[in-house]
Amino acid sequence: MKLTDVDKIIAEYQEDKSALIQILLRIQKGNGWLPQGVLLKLSRRLGVPLSQIYHIATFYKAFSLSPRGRHSVCVCMGTACHVRGAPRLLEKVMGALDIVPGQTSPDQKFTLNTVNCLGCCAMGPVMMVDGEYHGDPHPKEIRNIIARCD
Repeated sequence: MKLTDVDKIIAEYQEDKSALIQILLRIQKGNGWLPQGVLLKLSRRLGVPLSQIYHIATFYKAFSLSPRGRHSVCVCMGTACHVRGAPRLLEKVMGALDIVPGQTSPDQKFTLNTVNCLGCCAMGPVMMVDGEYHGDPHPKEIRNIIARCD
């Protein structure tokens, strides 16, 4: 996303401070993350303190201040999944992706995270790839799921 695109998004919302979250969501969607230069520009254009923008950007999980991969991989570490083997699942996923939670692969293809609950406890342990749930996948299934990502 170019900085000029950011100008267009801000203009679409008529530089309305109350639309800050919607503007951040649009920037996040177009760019995959919220670069510091974009946040500075947004702060100046909307007249919103940069600290307030950072507060919002760090509060909501939808936002990232660092580049994310094209594919999101998430492993549930909630109680039900944990007792059903989530730590072992996470180890297998980390091995398949060669990254740890919170990291993005060097090729920017995958970002791995853990969450406290994905809301499908009966399927546990669960991994989610790009919004698709996979209950108790075996190592070969994990490799196949990852291989299907473009």
